[in-house]
Amino acid sequence: MAAANSHQPILVLFTTFVVAAAIVLAPTTCTAQLTRDFYQQSCPNALQIIRSVVNEAINRETRMGASLLRLHFHDCFVNGCDGSILLDDTANFTGEKTAFANLNSVRGFDVIDEIKATLNTYCNGNVVSCADILAVAARDSVEILGGPSYSYEVQLGRRDATTAVLDDANRNLPAPTFDFSQLLSIFQSHGLGLQDLILLSGGHTIGLARCTTFRDRIYNDTNIDPEFAASLREGCPVNGGDNNTTPIDSTTTQFDTVYFKSLLQKKGLFHSDQELFKSDGSDSDNLVQHYANSPEDFKVDFGASMIKMGNINPLTGYAATIVLVPTTCTAQLTSDFYKQSCPQALQIIRSVVKQAINREARMGASLLRLHFHDCFGCDGSILLDDTDSFTGEKTAGPNLNSVRGFDVVDDIKAALNRDCHGNVVSCADILAVAARDSVEILGGPSYSYEVLLGRRDATTAVLNDANRNLPAPFFAFSQLLSSFQSHGLDLQDLILLSGGHTIGLARCTTFRARIYNDTNIDPAFAASLQKGCPANGGDDNTAPIDSTTAHFDTVYFKSLLQKKGLFHSDQELFKSDGSDSDNLVQHYANSPQDFKVDFGASMVKMGNIKPLTGSDGEIRLNCRKIN
Repeated sequence: MAAANSHQPILVLFTTFVVAAAIVLAPTTCTAQLTRDFYQQSCPNALQIIRSVVNEAINRETRMGASLLRLHFHDCFVNGCDGSILLDDTANFTGEKTAFANLNSVRGFDVIDEIKATLNTYCNGNVVSCADILAVAARDSVEILGGPSYSYEVQLGRRDATTAVLDDANRNLPAPTFDFSQLLSIFQSHGLGLQDLILLSGGHTIGLARCTTFRDRIYNDTNIDPEFAASLREGCPVNGGDNNTTPIDSTTTQFDTVYFKSLLQKKGLFHSDQELFKSDGSDSDNLVQHYANSPEDFKVDFGASMIKMGNINPLTGYAATIVLVPTTCTAQLTSDFYKQSCPQALQIIRSVVKQAINREARMGASLLRLHFHDCFGCDGSILLDDTDSFTGEKTAGPNLNSVRGFDVVDDIKAALNRDCHGNVVSCADILAVAARDSVEILGGPSYSYEVLLGRRDATTAVLNDANRNLPAPFFAFSQLLSSFQSHGLDLQDLILLSGGHTIGLARCTTFRARIYNDTNIDPAFAASLQKGCPANGGDDNTAPIDSTTAHFDTVYFKSLLQKKGLFHSDQELFKSDGSDSDNLVQHYANSPQDFKVDFGASMVKMGNIKPLTGSDGEIRLNCRKIN
């Protein structure tokens, strides 16, 4: 997978966006209608069918795993993950297969044809898109070649492009001769950060490359091990041998961290690869060193970046070029949005959050909850005080006498305005980062997930919207799932985000009906709560949502297994009926590491719901009022 105006492309993504009133013109980096279980009704065995054909293909030729992974990369890089790379030329257009980066390079089309034919047969029709086949086949290839079991869950529901553009493919795939600044710039321009660049380049841990893609490096570069260069020259002479191939790393059919270890030894095959590690103590160097020595972190984080890449410009619904909002969209959000304007922004936020939690451990849960209640539109609107023009969200039923932490947000904003020398960081981004930091400080994994940044702040708030859109603690399962699905979230997101209840307290009014009326509750647990929450009075008395209320862990899920969920809505997630919801609760109760990693992925997904970006909204000077 390396690249460009020669013949073996490396990783790159292309995205553009236009936002106008109520429509988003595609392409845009967007999860839109994608869900993990898109084919559950129409073809429930689709994933097993794809995996079976991929497994047979790799058994016939191990190299095919790298080829299928690379097909997905090359599809996504050119106008998004739409299956356009698979189209043959027609009288109306010249497709992408003859682009410089693809000609005599990308392969595996016959395997895709075989998968498609099998799906059409067993799904009783044309149900599964070619774009989704590419995404799933790439994931399965990673796993079969040594990636972790079911290495990451692919979002599904893409539709296929009806055209392809040769010039776009030639223009949008970077060359293996790129330097670091060129690589990072092109990744950032598509909503990807430095970590994504490092991780997705790590896909080079499997596969072969043609002599034309690395000849210049082995004859002209100085940042290369001399013996390594000499060994490669034997099969790649100065003249001729263009199609001779060599492994990209020394374990070319095994998905591992040898690629990163090779960079540490100046044995990167492509110039662009070695640019990621130059022994200069940079953040890029540090990430390469980390993944070289942390194979499990690499596999997990690679999956997260693959999902992010796989969500670039999907065609969904019934329109090929228009997606109507509301939609779950990353738009201009990037992990390093403030790198130039305020590089210390994240450290400042974390410092104030840590001080606040040290003063009062409960504050971590409060800050996490503020972000929850702001999202389903992450625009900082929850922070606005009422004005003569509107009544804000603070007095909505789910928020009144409940959400808190506004003073901490004020402290963060004041510190940022001072140390960033101006009004740079949005209130909406403050909420997203403070929530992530709270999770980590209270026991989540170190730097638990990368927050995408670049949101702008709403200039109004609507009380009725808050009352209508926030799920209530008395909701039934069907109401909860419907509410989440209406915002582009699915069952797994519902389970994971509800797991945020592993920290924090709740007021008697939110669980009184459950402890006096519900039957799906442990009697001794109900009796113990009734002492502090009488049938009448004591509305503001609080109880821990789980028994380790200041620690981010899986006790919340274990409580549900024991019928000790504090809210009716929580216990609805586990009813001992063998449902998918039950199975997920049981899994996370017994898999704390999976919970922490997957919780982060769902938080990123939730944090990308309807952000204001570009020139929409504003950056508030004071989070409580519009400028």
